[in-house]
Amino acid sequence: MPIEDIPGKVSDRYARAAATGEQMCCPTSYNVSELLSFIPEEVVKISYGCGTPAGLNTVSPGETVLDIGSGGGIDCFEASRLVGPSGHVIGIDMTDTMLEIARTNAPIVAANLGYPTSNVEFRKGMADAIPLSDGVIDLIISNCVINLAPDKRRVFQEMFRVAKPGGRFTISDIVSDQPVPQYLVHNVEKWGDCLSGALTLTAYFAGLAEAGFSAIHLSKFSPWQAIDGVHFFSVTLTGYKLPVVDSIPAVRYATLRGPFSRAIDEHGMEYRRGIPQPIGPETVSLLSQPPLAPYFVLSFEPLWLDRGDPRWATILPAQAPCVWRGHFALLAGPFREVADDDHHVYRRGEPMEICSKTLTVLETAGYAENFAVINRAGPAMRGEAVTCSPDGGCC
Repeated sequence: MPIEDIPGKVSDRYARAAATGEQMCCPTSYNVSELLSFIPEEVVKISYGCGTPAGLNTVSPGETVLDIGSGGGIDCFEASRLVGPSGHVIGIDMTDTMLEIARTNAPIVAANLGYPTSNVEFRKGMADAIPLSDGVIDLIISNCVINLAPDKRRVFQEMFRVAKPGGRFTISDIVSDQPVPQYLVHNVEKWGDCLSGALTLTAYFAGLAEAGFSAIHLSKFSPWQAIDGVHFFSVTLTGYKLPVVDSIPAVRYATLRGPFSRAIDEHGMEYRRGIPQPIGPETVSLLSQPPLAPYFVLSFEPLWLDRGDPRWATILPAQAPCVWRGHFALLAGPFREVADDDHHVYRRGEPMEICSKTLTVLETAGYAENFAVINRAGPAMRGEAVTCSPDGGCC
């Protein structure tokens, strides 16, 4: 199947689904009862997302929100409620059937919310050619749509173009732990199932970073299914278009608190826990973003930390044998690379096999929010306890 035929075929399938009620991919469900309090059932029943990005409370009143692949409008209408009557929401979609349903229901939702007029508009357009001017959007949302676009690199570039300096995205999508094989890539039905077009988590992060976004990090993770050894899972990611730095900030140094023993940020700067690192204005802006700020102490003068300092954070593994149960960890935090206190080095998006006690470490606060964990062996795998170091520890 020629790649250029994919958008039309996917659009046709979603149009049929809207007309027939066919259930599409939905690894994460909506809170239907809450949404039905102001969104018509006609919209709710044709919602095919893999997460609820507008429901993550990252939206502020008065903001302008863009939904890429708005479908019947469910996420736009939720965003409409969150931004309030002074905000504005724009939905783009390539399927006429979906646009008609969304436009028909927009005034009904506005009335249910008590708004004098609808603050939502729907435009026909493609994700890789967004019909908007540069720098006009505060928040971009997208719900299991970007994986349907053949040229995702262009989609990420378009997202960055329309975002305001200081703007951000919160998007949900299906990704995989390894490249999707060609027999799936060229399967029309699997494209509609949000499988064939899935990027690896590594490629997804790389595409967003290459477009210019920073502080990209995991907000939510949910395993979905495996096909012939390829694991697909839903992720909700947030990232930022950093504001323009027009003055030299007072901060001159960054000291890594932990729990990582070492970390490399998206600009390639390396930090070691407790050791102050000179930084420039752009790095100050990066490290001040919400997902990075908790891991650093920013200061005007060099600030050293030692193990007795309450700001020093460390999480050590148990000194005991471990069990291998088929778990793999994928770094999905705002760092390019990190190391723990047990000599593991994690690179963003790359699966690393971990034992039971490393899993316990990664499930603790400070680590958990930065990792997606999948199991390639299945729940029946128990394994035997092993010891692989002279002192009785492991790993």
